[in-house]
Amino acid sequence: MEELTVEVLRAWARTALADLALARTGIDELNVYPVPDGDTGTNLYLTWEAACDALPKGELSFTEAIQAFGRGALLGARGNSGVITSQLIRACGLRLDENLPHDRESGVLADPRMSEAAAFADALTYAADAAYGAVAQPVEGTMLTVARAAATGAMTAANDGKTLADVCLAAVASARQALSRTTEQLDVLRRAGVVDAGGAGLVVILGAMESVLTGRHVRVDVPARVEPQGDSAESQDGPAYEVMYLLDASDDKIGDFRQSLAALGDSVVVVGGDGLWNVHVHTDDVGAAIEHGIDIGRPHRIRVTHFDDQTHHHEPAPGRAVIAVVAGDGLAGLFAEAGARIIRGGPGRRCSTGELLQAIEQSQAPEIVILPNDQDSIAVAEAAATAARQDGLRVAVIPTRAQVQGLAAIAVHDPERSFDDDVVHLSAAAGQTRHGAVTIAVKDAWTMAGRCRIGDALGVVDGDFALITDDLEAAALGVVDRLLGGGGELLTVVTGRDADPALADAVERHVRRHRKDVDVMVYDGGQDRYPLLIGVE
Repeated sequence: MEELTVEVLRAWARTALADLALARTGIDELNVYPVPDGDTGTNLYLTWEAACDALPKGELSFTEAIQAFGRGALLGARGNSGVITSQLIRACGLRLDENLPHDRESGVLADPRMSEAAAFADALTYAADAAYGAVAQPVEGTMLTVARAAATGAMTAANDGKTLADVCLAAVASARQALSRTTEQLDVLRRAGVVDAGGAGLVVILGAMESVLTGRHVRVDVPARVEPQGDSAESQDGPAYEVMYLLDASDDKIGDFRQSLAALGDSVVVVGGDGLWNVHVHTDDVGAAIEHGIDIGRPHRIRVTHFDDQTHHHEPAPGRAVIAVVAGDGLAGLFAEAGARIIRGGPGRRCSTGELLQAIEQSQAPEIVILPNDQDSIAVAEAAATAARQDGLRVAVIPTRAQVQGLAAIAVHDPERSFDDDVVHLSAAAGQTRHGAVTIAVKDAWTMAGRCRIGDALGVVDGDFALITDDLEAAALGVVDRLLGGGGELLTVVTGRDADPALADAVERHVRRHRKDVDVMVYDGGQDRYPLLIGVE
């Protein structure tokens, strides 16, 4: 692609979110600076997810998309790295919008003042400058250094007349090189044998843009720890608290405010503009950090984290909640009846980390079990779990990849057991449940079972398309036979919203005729797209 459009922004947002989900745990493990709290990957993921969730659906102009995405990042930024990333996003977007005027009606480029490649390089440079300016005491060997290197590489390529895709390639290559050098730039990183965690996250985000512009997926491997050199970096001393809040204040007061916070602690980052700011500081004096905000405006959404609490949890009081992501009204009823709190998900409706965190908070339980119930929601659940653990909660994610696995798990849930025992029982029940489904192809495509045409009946076994037929009943029976081929005692059938009742009846008759040793349970799930969900325990 050689144009920066709303669709490119959307594709970049989706791709980077998926890549951050995969890299999140690895980035968390690198996190030793500025505080070894192991949450940089999670904070970056949550910040990016907030930006993605703020991007409206439907038609909108480039200006509207950029503003919504940047504001979402600003409001949802978490941690030192997340706040800096929100500044990079917002500044880059604003600069692009200045350099590439877009027609509000059609979203089509209208008489840009510079080429796409030059505009992109200039925006990265402007964003790096803005990020440095937002930090009270910039430190080299951090994501700031990586952002500057990416911008320099992009500008060099743009000055050489390279295309937009080539400029992005140059930015990513320069960012990777700068990331590898951070280990030697910061002593705390060298002693721990790691690269900077925030810089690693930024390389993942830039790599996602390369994937979008070049049309080929760019794999970004998060560097693992190497042999530490010297004493452990994780014994470093520093302020005891992280303080974050949003601040309504006039722009002309922020410079002095940023310096007053710097006198209270470190890792001071203040980003935003037009009267709304996101404030971040590590300090021992929480009250003073908030009072400085009151002096110039209105602090709100105040969040205080005690670093010791993130690694040394107290034994929680009794109480446990199970949170399940469900794909239909009938399924919601089944999970609720078994005692779970419900979040809606399913095809075409991905639940967000924010929704899970809200459900965790509303439960007021110190012990949480999450059943994501589809492959795409597992990473979201893991991110929510990591964030909740920072507040002292015990959270376990059972990696259920299908609704029927979640049903098997919730069936053995026992709140009277110890937390660890309950998690083991739920995990075992889910792991011993093979899952399948039937659906109708909505487009021509190649699958694991071969080429399908619109209207074909498809059989799914353990997440892969395994059968292509012209009849839903034949597909359903084929899936059942394959699932039962590995043994089983209980077959669960969950009917979809528009499913013909005769389809489930045919499956039940087939099993009773050929496998009298297998019990059959049929439930009304109400899910979209899949007339039948099938599980074998």
